[in-house]
Amino acid sequence: MKIGVVGAGKWGSALAFALSEKNEVYITSRTPRDMKNFVSLDEILECEYLVVAIPAQQIGNWLKENFVYKNLHAIERSLSKKKVLVAAKGIEASSGKFLNEVYAPYVTKENICFISGPSFASEVMQSLPTALVINSLNEKLALEFSSFFPSFIKTYVSTDVAGAEVAGAYKNVIAIAAGICEGLGLGKNAAASLISRGLVEMQRFGINYGAKADTFTGLAGAGDLFLTASSNLSRNFRVGLGLAEGKSQDDILEELGEVAEGIGTSYALHKIMTEENLYLPIANEVYEVLEGKSPKQSLQDLLSK
Repeated sequence: MKIGVVGAGKWGSALAFALSEKNEVYITSRTPRDMKNFVSLDEILECEYLVVAIPAQQIGNWLKENFVYKNLHAIERSLSKKKVLVAAKGIEASSGKFLNEVYAPYVTKENICFISGPSFASEVMQSLPTALVINSLNEKLALEFSSFFPSFIKTYVSTDVAGAEVAGAYKNVIAIAAGICEGLGLGKNAAASLISRGLVEMQRFGINYGAKADTFTGLAGAGDLFLTASSNLSRNFRVGLGLAEGKSQDDILEELGEVAEGIGTSYALHKIMTEENLYLPIANEVYEVLEGKSPKQSLQDLLSK
C-alpha cells in the first residue's frame, strides 16, 4: 500500500520506518529533511492513506494553513477523500477541543482513525515489540490501517474513540506528575500511588465524555500510562523532573528540544475543569506547578485532599 506520513519528528519517522516493512511509504514535514522518500505535501496528498504525526497543539493551525484557499491560483487542498490515521495524543489547549473535534471540519468520522497504546519512538525504530490500538467509528477502516503495521507491532481495533483520545492525552499529564514525584525523591510507593490514582482520575474524566471504562485498563489506558509515567525516555516525565528541580517551562523545553504534549494538555484540562466544574486533582496540581507553584506545596495539597 502507498502511505503518506505527515510529520518527520521522532514519532512520525518511527511510524514511517515501521510501516515501510509492508508498504511504500513517503514522508513530509514543514521543514525539509534529508531522509529517504521525503517529498512535498502535495505529493503526500496523492496517497489515499495518510498518517498524521503533527503535535496536538500544532494540528489546528496546520489544517487551517493547508486546507483552505490560500494562494494566487486559488487551489484548494482537500482531505475529504483521504483515509487518515492520527498519530498525536493531546487536547488543544486554546480551545479545549479533542483531536476528533479539531479534525471534524476536514475529515469525516468514517475516514479517520486514532492510534493509541505504549509506543516510545526510539524502541519502534529498533523494531522492538509492542502492541497498539487503532481506534475508529469505522471498524473496517481501523482493520485496514491495522493490517499495514509490521510484524513486531501487534495491533488491536477499537471503536472507543473517546476513550482512546482521553487516555492518550491525559496520561501525558500524569507522566509530568510522576516526573515531579521522581524528582522530589518521594520513592516507589508514592509513584505507584500517584499513577494508580491518575488512572482512576483519567477514567472518571473519560466516562464523563462517553468513553468505555474498559479502555482505561487496556493498552490505550494503563499500558500507555505505565510506560509514559515511569521512564526517562518519556518527554513528559522529563518535564516533571525539570519542574521538581525548579526549572521554568521555557528552560525545560529548550533542554528537551522537542514538544511535550502534556504541557498543552494540562492547560486544556484546566480550561475544561474550570468551565465544567470537574474534579481533577492531579491534573490541576500539574497545571499549578506549570504556572509556578512549588512542587512540594503541590504534594502537600494533594495529600490533604
